[in-house]
Amino acid sequence: MRILGGWIALTPELPVKLLFGRHVWDCAQHADLWGKRLPELREPAQQSEPANERVVAFMDLIENCQTPAATAERVTGIYRVVKPHLAAVYARHLADANAIYEPPTRRILQRCLDEERRHVAAGRMIVERFAADSAWRARGADWEQRLLAALGAAGGIAGAGGTDRDFTAPPSAATESSPWHPARDVVALGSAFRPDVVPAELAERIEAHGRALLAGDRAALAQDVEAEARAAVDATYVDLRGPWERARVVACARIGAYRVLKLALEGVAGRTMLQLRWRPVDGAWRIAAADVVPS
Repeated sequence: MRILGGWIALTPELPVKLLFGRHVWDCAQHADLWGKRLPELREPAQQSEPANERVVAFMDLIENCQTPAATAERVTGIYRVVKPHLAAVYARHLADANAIYEPPTRRILQRCLDEERRHVAAGRMIVERFAADSAWRARGADWEQRLLAALGAAGGIAGAGGTDRDFTAPPSAATESSPWHPARDVVALGSAFRPDVVPAELAERIEAHGRALLAGDRAALAQDVEAEARAAVDATYVDLRGPWERARVVACARIGAYRVLKLALEGVAGRTMLQLRWRPVDGAWRIAAADVVPS
């Protein structure tokens, strides 16, 4: 939970960032369930201790992916190593737990097991999407082998040992069916912008505004901007690099009365993303703010 939460701000890829965010919440629920269960088993509440120092080293190794370019290692570490192994451990514990004497523990185990399997399946979708890049795939494979070796040296997350098969490949228990479809966890994967989400009258103004941007017609640009925002918007436009050959809308969101659009400017100078905030004023669409944002 803490590792995923720390990675959200560091991860530039939107589908991965959102996946981490969704799974942090599930992991927090799991931690809370186990923490509350401990006193019922005559153990201190909310107190967690690693099985051994090699488990600590294993988790430190996973967490040590702090650069924005380390997405392949982050996804591999969590969804190809930690969660599959944790699901296998939960499955074994559930099989061993006494159905007569331990129903509360079994209910928690079953919930966690179902959700960990769903997480693994969702992570697999992310891996399949990004592993189309050969460099990404190679980095992930190398990191997976390194982590599996460290996990084996620790005797597993519980320090209990096991067969070589437990640590050399994602356990089969993690790939069994789950009552939740993993696609529910994956957002923006392979998504494409649909122009029809932009109101028709606004689409006309954006098209004209884009043509004015390409032509460098600052007088025409100013006509689309609210009077009180013209100085700030003009300053943003002055800083734009060019010349541009194409201007196209790549995203649109509705926030109250506003439409926030991202306009991709493309040309020999590269690609710049311009975010425009439009709103209706006296029956016409006008720009209230403009910012250059990461593409």
